[in-house]
Amino acid sequence: MPPALNSSIVPDTALVCFCPSAIHGIGGFAKADIAAGTRVIKYVGEKITKAESLRRCESANEYIFSLDDTHDLDGNVTWNPARFLNHSCDPNCETEPDGGRIWIVARCGIRAGEEITFNYGYDLEDYREHPCRCGASDCIGYIVAEELFEHVRKQHALAEEA
Repeated sequence: MPPALNSSIVPDTALVCFCPSAIHGIGGFAKADIAAGTRVIKYVGEKITKAESLRRCESANEYIFSLDDTHDLDGNVTWNPARFLNHSCDPNCETEPDGGRIWIVARCGIRAGEEITFNYGYDLEDYREHPCRCGASDCIGYIVAEELFEHVRKQHALAEEA
């Protein structure tokens, strides 16, 4: 496991410690083996309107989750260590909405020391501005939702042909 950070910078949780990551900056790592289906960490933040969310996204805030048709969750707050979890094209976790909250849930068994990752689910708008460095064997090269992988692969193939 990578060396732990000073816990006053990013406090650890029951299942996750925060350390420098090979993927990007700081990442969350399993403190012990975690079974599939386990709620690993809650993604918390400020509940905001869609209009405020758009304003914050235009100011380069990348920590916003959609909650419902009228509200989003801005996780760019100091009391949200889950904001340091990194994206992967082959994630070991997924997000689970739960009554105005977002849980990060293990998709599979996770070994102690393994980095906790999930797919950020970005859309295609400006996707080339969000390169992926997850290191997965099937990495798509950009941070996009899994349902968009095939589209990005086709775009890449067309660009190579040109």
